[in-house]
Amino acid sequence: MSKSVSKSYAWYYHPLGWLLRGLAHLPFTVLYWLASFIYLLMAYVVRYRRRVVLTNLRNSFPEKSESEIQRIQRLFYRNFAQVIVETLKLAAMSEAELKRRVTFSNPEVLERHFAQGRTVLGLSSHAGNWEWVLTSGALWLSAHVDGVYKPLMNPFFENFMRQLRTGTGAGLIPMRDTLRDLIQRRGETRVVSLLSDQAAGPEDRPYWTTFMNQEAGFYTSAERLASRFNCPVVYVGIHRLHRGRYEIVLADLYDGDSPLPTDSFPITESFVQLLEADIRSFPSDYLWSHRRWKHKRVRS
Repeated sequence: MSKSVSKSYAWYYHPLGWLLRGLAHLPFTVLYWLASFIYLLMAYVVRYRRRVVLTNLRNSFPEKSESEIQRIQRLFYRNFAQVIVETLKLAAMSEAELKRRVTFSNPEVLERHFAQGRTVLGLSSHAGNWEWVLTSGALWLSAHVDGVYKPLMNPFFENFMRQLRTGTGAGLIPMRDTLRDLIQRRGETRVVSLLSDQAAGPEDRPYWTTFMNQEAGFYTSAERLASRFNCPVVYVGIHRLHRGRYEIVLADLYDGDSPLPTDSFPITESFVQLLEADIRSFPSDYLWSHRRWKHKRVRS
């Protein structure tokens, strides 16, 4: 075994790795019992980022009563706990079961771009079970699937999460290497998935717009990359049908050929509008513990 392979599998022989693999082999019924315990721990004992969650919900839904806000908060913690164990289950779940649990309602949106030999940018978000999107996409789609991600600082969890995310054949691209990867693999038929609801700060020269009743800065990489590499852009909506079952709904945002304006960001704005509509339809499925609105616009 080479040195590089040994390093990538270092998590496998770690004591915590043995524990996580053992948990992953438990049936879903037991794992969801564990998720109930995690939910109680996060919501009522540790109170994980409770202030952030409540602030985000109150600012996003000013029309809702406090009791409604509290209800969404409880459902968020419950759903988040389920996402945790579902992600862990990737270490032992069969491809057939994953494909049963995640369905693509209209894969033809991507497939028609693949038929033209295109590289497609898929814009997704921290909704539903975002960790199952990349892995299931590798099973549902005819072309290769790559996900842009931010590597974790902890070597154990970086290697562990890399193994989970690539177990079905998907690839990973460190965020800092996105441009280089697109240059080196220009013209390859594939989809490159971006979690496009990350919080962009003033130093990132973001596109500022109203998102969930609050001003928010978005990265403009979708416009820049689509324009430079003539990539079609597709919105990836993640809908929870019920516990452990998700539906991926796709929508075209850009055809990859039409001229893009240099003074506005129509792809990003369309993404924001579709994401907001999904959040309003499934409010407890969004990652409300994410400090999405932590940056404020600096006005001259």
